[in-house]
Amino acid sequence: MKQLITYTCLFAVLFSTAACNKWLDLQPQDGIVRDEFWQTKEQVDAAVTGIYAALLGSPDYNVSLAEYFFVWGEARTDMVSPGFRASSDEYDLVNVNILPTNIFANWRTVYQVINYCNTVIDLAPAVRNIDNTFTEEHLNRAQGEALAIRSLLYFYLVRTFEQVPLKLTATTSDEELQPLAKSGSDEILNQIVADLKKAEPALPLTYNNTAKDKGRVTRYTANAILADVYLWMEKYAECAAECDKIISSNRFGLIGGELSVFDEVYFKGNSSESIFELQFDAQKLNPFYFMHQTSTRRWSAAPHLMEEVFGVDIINPIPVVDKRGEGCSLRASDLSIWKYIGANDAGSSLRSAEQSFAHWIFYRYADVLLMKAEAINQLDQPLEASRLVKTVRERANALDFGMPMDSTSMQGMEEYILQERQREFAFEGKRWYDVLRNAKRNNYQQLNYLLNMVGTSIPKERQQAAFNKLRDKNSHYMPVYQYELQTNKLLVQNPFYK
Repeated sequence: MKQLITYTCLFAVLFSTAACNKWLDLQPQDGIVRDEFWQTKEQVDAAVTGIYAALLGSPDYNVSLAEYFFVWGEARTDMVSPGFRASSDEYDLVNVNILPTNIFANWRTVYQVINYCNTVIDLAPAVRNIDNTFTEEHLNRAQGEALAIRSLLYFYLVRTFEQVPLKLTATTSDEELQPLAKSGSDEILNQIVADLKKAEPALPLTYNNTAKDKGRVTRYTANAILADVYLWMEKYAECAAECDKIISSNRFGLIGGELSVFDEVYFKGNSSESIFELQFDAQKLNPFYFMHQTSTRRWSAAPHLMEEVFGVDIINPIPVVDKRGEGCSLRASDLSIWKYIGANDAGSSLRSAEQSFAHWIFYRYADVLLMKAEAINQLDQPLEASRLVKTVRERANALDFGMPMDSTSMQGMEEYILQERQREFAFEGKRWYDVLRNAKRNNYQQLNYLLNMVGTSIPKERQQAAFNKLRDKNSHYMPVYQYELQTNKLLVQNPFYK
């Protein structure tokens, strides 16, 4: 991690802005990029490492993208409740009352990291003309990592805003600053697919180091992102094929048996289940301690989760307990979001502020199994889908309650898989995107998924207004931040927020 911090400082200098009020604040100081830095393969590696460092926290804004990913994926769902320290912007997200001035509509930090990726993609090739030890394979890997991370960030943007500027070249000087209009979601998604396909063969299967295999982009990371993108695009055969590449590798497995899911996956991190996660540690803390611990709480678990999502067994003499519920995802006694602040699976010990280094997990093996289950179910294979879901449930010792699994019904399995994803990925920034993906399928055939979720999460007196808003599909996406509209005259506001 010390090396990562060093590269963070280097990247802060390398990409320091010359004019902080200009569009997207992307540019480094004129001349420093080519003339003083891009000379050796070691400098290219430093730039790639700097991309990962920037994901942990922006050099300019000191904001971890993990905070945005949590809020974007959870705030509008039935999984969380705002705490007493929640901001007015966070309450507005919960109540479906989002304004263009909402700070969580600010995409600037995401574009900053995208520009770091673009800079590696654009400038690394010329280093081969200077450093004859910089091989083509080495170059391809560096560009592959940058392409994959750029793709992941654009996938977050397109799911959150639907239409955004598609910037594919580096901004490295004042002269290159140009406003961009938004691109359509189809164009962005197609670009993501093309980039990931280009990156895939260039990426290593392993770095021969567990932390690097989980904290850096591998070929399996590209496969997982592609599977997710294809699922969003309703390309189900393609999604299943990407999942199969990961499954057939035999490099990943579910944490089960006597091992604690909480300890292995969330407290220690980098488990055998992990595919790609942000590597927070004692030198680079995550933002979650002050978001979730009692005295400064901005977010807590929704009060209905234990009874209605994970289940409480009041029948058996020795109760069946879902391993993902109490002492893993949450602590029911005070509704703490335990994954990020807990220190043990007994729910008895909290991390200290100095121990707030739980990783942010982008993809893990359970996600691959459930993405494939969703995809093949949409290909009218509900029985095969049910077997994958059972694999995940058996690992979790899941409690049978509520809606039974119907392996003969595609619609029934669709609903069941959505519910299982709710349990499996509680507070991992996936719930909003999961519900929206299923709701919008087949021209919003299941809009009720969104309406039912909001009906659970917001006060009754606000529900009808929220339902009316959600019937306009443009409301499912965030507005363009007001500052961006003022500084980039080519941007057009999402029509719902005009």
